[in-house]
Amino acid sequence: VKQIAYDVFEVVGKEPLIEIAQELEKIALSDEYFIQRKLYPNVDFYTGVIYRAMGFPTDMFPVLFCIPRMAGWLAHWNETLDDPELKIVRPRQNYIGSGKRSYLDMDVRKEHDFQLESTVSNRQKRRESAVIIQ
Repeated sequence: VKQIAYDVFEVVGKEPLIEIAQELEKIALSDEYFIQRKLYPNVDFYTGVIYRAMGFPTDMFPVLFCIPRMAGWLAHWNETLDDPELKIVRPRQNYIGSGKRSYLDMDVRKEHDFQLESTVSNRQKRRESAVIIQ
């Protein structure tokens, strides 16, 4: 998927977040925790950068991540229907994260001065510049 990201960048322009993604991958792959467990960035790691470069809004990413997985999920579900010995499927997921935490309303939260380097995709920048020129 990493190579596909570069292929997409040739068409729509380079997404600045790719440099952050590459650095995070480099750090993760050299971290002892990841090495011992043989952990690698998943396919969505670079896919999100590709979607952003293509101009998709970030809030559409979960939908875009799910669409290609649907075939596999449905195939798995179909297999469970065809297995006569399988009476019920109970996927096991145990949440081990934080317990109940306090919530601060948005208008009460402290503002931060940091900004992402790119808040607009390259595709959107081209769209906006085309509108200005015409």
